[in-house]
Amino acid sequence: MNLLAENLYAVIYWNVQPELFSWGFLHPRWYGLFFAIGFLVAYSLLTKVFSRENVPVDEAYRVFLYVFIGTLLGARFGHVLFYDPVYYFSNPLEIVKIWRGGLASHGGTIGIVIAVWLYARNTKGVTFLWIADRASLVCLATAASVRIGNLFNSEIIGKATDLPWAFVFERIDNIPRHPAQLYEAISYLLILGLLWRMYNKIGPTIAPGKITGVLFITVFSARFLIEFVKEVQEPFEKGMTLDMGQLLSIPFVLVGIWLLLRSRKYAEQKLARG
Repeated sequence: MNLLAENLYAVIYWNVQPELFSWGFLHPRWYGLFFAIGFLVAYSLLTKVFSRENVPVDEAYRVFLYVFIGTLLGARFGHVLFYDPVYYFSNPLEIVKIWRGGLASHGGTIGIVIAVWLYARNTKGVTFLWIADRASLVCLATAASVRIGNLFNSEIIGKATDLPWAFVFERIDNIPRHPAQLYEAISYLLILGLLWRMYNKIGPTIAPGKITGVLFITVFSARFLIEFVKEVQEPFEKGMTLDMGQLLSIPFVLVGIWLLLRSRKYAEQKLARG
């Protein structure tokens, strides 16, 4: 008996049905529940940030609307453009059928950036980097929750492994695999804690762009590394040295480095001015 077969009895068997329940035309799914929970937690955290900085809490709701819409549109169009443009442009009506799945986190991030820019543009006294940093403090709560939703959907599964914490996704096959969804969720929660520690230590005077820069570097570096233990999401990725998730992560890491260097220069100039 090989090691993988021996370890089959030490793994976690996962056979959760994606639907919470089915009643008539209602088929709520775990993914949708965790998606909603993630946004509610993020909104709650944002109200705490705004309250601490004496910003009207009503503004947190405006930011929430901008970011919620930006996330959905960005994630959907990201999937369309990055993963299967030929199919969707040949069947444009399929683009709006978001309930069938197909959301890309890199596209969602781009959507958030655009939403934050639009909010700053339409709000007096608010700069893009100021609101980007505040959004960065809370958005990982949603990202982690979404990955838990992916776990309940038995999707974004990992490659085969003989590690004792492997999951057998029985709805897919009988192979022990890396729980890649949990790797990402745990990474995002740890990074969320790091960002809040930074914010609590320095406070509202933290250099513009520093929080966003650290988020981009850490989140997309983690994503880059975790992709090595994931199964490919689309057939065209087979045989690629780096998959699409890794290729899309590299620009975000570079932008994060630029933001961090920019924030350091800002802090040095501020210190020099006394």
